[in-house]
Amino acid sequence: MTVAARYENGVFRPLQEVKIEEGAVVEVLVPSSAPSGRGRTSIKDLPFYGMWKDRADIGDGVEYVNRLRDNPRS
Repeated sequence: MTVAARYENGVFRPLQEVKIEEGAVVEVLVPSSAPSGRGRTSIKDLPFYGMWKDRADIGDGVEYVNRLRDNPRS
């Protein structure tokens, strides 16, 4: 079950009615809102990272990019 909640005065308050036994221990996952040390998201955290890992024509990524730069498509 996923429950939207607002954090106020040290307490998570659900935004809708939740049918859970009083006193039940729950687990709360809070997404990180702090920026990374570099001030931007790492490319490894993006959903498309590694989507070409099984391509045989792109062995070394650096070599592939250099080849594209040397032979631009116009």
